[in-house]
Amino acid sequence: MERKELFAEAVKAAEMSYSKYSGFSVGAALLTVDGLVFKGCNIENASFSLTNCAERTAVFKAVSEGYMNFSAIAIAGSSDGDFSKPCYPCGACLQVLSEFCGDDLIIILSDGEYKLSDFLPKRFCEDSMK
Repeated sequence: MERKELFAEAVKAAEMSYSKYSGFSVGAALLTVDGLVFKGCNIENASFSLTNCAERTAVFKAVSEGYMNFSAIAIAGSSDGDFSKPCYPCGACLQVLSEFCGDDLIIILSDGEYKLSDFLPKRFCEDSMK
């Protein structure tokens, strides 16, 4: 799948966002190494700590369907329908992605492509616990 297509899927996912408290819709499209796409959106809650980000929603959907090998994720976010500004992943989402992805996972934002290691260069992982 082309990078632009994956980003377009993230924008579509953002349209499903439940973000009535922040007004900021986020969508993610997670590409498996098999070429499947799992989409997620942010789902807010009046108790803010129970909110789930779009990236984690996509990861959890994929893992719950038996997929744990990913090559790229696109993330789009906006409060006004303009997805041209980058929406960077939060630390919790980066940590969850690092559980299933290597440093070379491609993260596609509106302003370009990055690697997981660009955002999380010293991640907590299984090797950190030994």
